[in-house]
Amino acid sequence: MNLVLRLAAVAMLAGSLPAAADDFPTRPVTMVVPFAAGGTSDVIARVVSEQMGQVLGQRLINENVPGAGGTTALARVARAVPDGYMIAIGNVGTNAAAYAIYPEIKYTADDFVPIGLAAKTVPVIAVRKDFPATDLKSFIAHAKANPGKVNLGHAGVGSSNYLICKTFMAAAGIDVTLVSYRGAAPALNDLMGGQVDGVCDAAASVSGAIQNGLVRGLVVSAPHRMRTIPDVPTAAEAGLPEWQQQGWNALFAPKGTPQAAIDKLNAALRKAVASDALQKRMDDLGSIPATEEEMSPAAAGRLVAAEIEKYRKVLGPPQ
Repeated sequence: MNLVLRLAAVAMLAGSLPAAADDFPTRPVTMVVPFAAGGTSDVIARVVSEQMGQVLGQRLINENVPGAGGTTALARVARAVPDGYMIAIGNVGTNAAAYAIYPEIKYTADDFVPIGLAAKTVPVIAVRKDFPATDLKSFIAHAKANPGKVNLGHAGVGSSNYLICKTFMAAAGIDVTLVSYRGAAPALNDLMGGQVDGVCDAAASVSGAIQNGLVRGLVVSAPHRMRTIPDVPTAAEAGLPEWQQQGWNALFAPKGTPQAAIDKLNAALRKAVASDALQKRMDDLGSIPATEEEMSPAAAGRLVAAEIEKYRKVLGPPQ
């Protein structure tokens, strides 16, 4: 083969190869959201992806893949080509507690590389506006007097909202019926329609309904009241200081994703979270932006490992 043909062959081969990770991203990135539109993870994902897209110069396209407490989506991302163009926004349910809940889960913690923590979320218990109990004390008394008759909706077994329900029930010492949905938004819609008695949710998705009087907030698990729902007392104020919990959302990529792509995604996440637009939006939602230290992949990895161990002890082995 003469020199011209060799050069032509090399050029054709180079043209058929994917762009180098150093050039990442050269096209839009898909961010898989494990729940239906309108829930906490979805709301935070939209805010984060919009700002990250501006930093990267490429759109981040949110794709909602609900089902099985968010594990359907994470299983899909675990199998994706590890090139940085498909990532997931996960939470304590999908990336920690799920391993103690689902006996046949289709992924492991080692199937992902953390990109970084995006936000921390504040758990809220809310009830329908005509529920007979008007505060936490009377709600607990009502639930104890009617074991199994009160029902609380959540975003699916294994979701962060499911964990809110479980820890709340344990702290309050009550027996209620849990109703599983494909996301927080469908559960909240049914609460506003009076189809369920209450929901276990996060301030990011339920604050608006509380503000507009569509549902009644009972309690938040936070050290202080939320600016967005100032009339809702903290667990300590309401007489249940044992209920202490905080949720989180982090970004993950499939194992094997080039480090250059992880670095660029992490840098974009940092700039996105630091932006005035995202800081204001998070404050409006009642969510807490991650700190600089929390946004590192290493810190996110340590958090996930600690949460996996925590919920293995709390929930026990998969049934």
